[in-house]
Amino acid sequence: MATTPISGRIRPAQRLTLTDDVYESLKTLIMEHAIAPGERVSIDGLARTLEVSPTPVREALARLESDGLVRKRAMSGYTTTPLLTRTEFDELFEMRLLLEPAAARRAATYADAEQRRRVREEAAATVAVVEPGDGYRRHAAFTALDARFHDLVAEVSGSGLLRESIIRLHSHLHLHRIYFPSAGTGDTVGEHKRIASAIAKGDADAAADAMHQHLTSARDRHLPAFPT
Repeated sequence: MATTPISGRIRPAQRLTLTDDVYESLKTLIMEHAIAPGERVSIDGLARTLEVSPTPVREALARLESDGLVRKRAMSGYTTTPLLTRTEFDELFEMRLLLEPAAARRAATYADAEQRRRVREEAAATVAVVEPGDGYRRHAAFTALDARFHDLVAEVSGSGLLRESIIRLHSHLHLHRIYFPSAGTGDTVGEHKRIASAIAKGDADAAADAMHQHLTSARDRHLPAFPT
């Protein structure tokens, strides 16, 4: 895969929020494939590009490793992780279909009134916050909102272990890297609202079913990224 030169694509990191700024800059480069999947990451080269010392670059790479976006190997440094294979994609959704309907069911059962309100507001916010435009920033904004909704459902499920398991999949980051079906954002919004409505009503079966249907539809929307 041809890569686009990264010089000029990003601004120098701001000193007041250096570590976070470097992290976000590197994540953008990886998500945009400016640093291609499987490519070696040069700490010194990135430090020069960002006009910072190597230390915040190393700190950012450690965070990106925990996100599953880079890998560190002894004696060879960091490389970006390859894109999901079809097998890995199927396994990811298999895990999500096990965990997230259960989280939605628990949320409908155990969430208090304030938590139910937050879930409904988060589902509605998906429409209002996403701004028009093309490229990574628009896609990233929607991906962040999508991830935030799923994380909130896991949070209000009341199970810390279940939430941690869902977060550790980093599913939104991996899916965004392979394909972003922007035409399906409206479908996603409607599906989120159905989940939120069932949780707000305390209907555990409906919440679990709505989450299952949403994940199945999301899986189908991403399938065109893989060759038939």
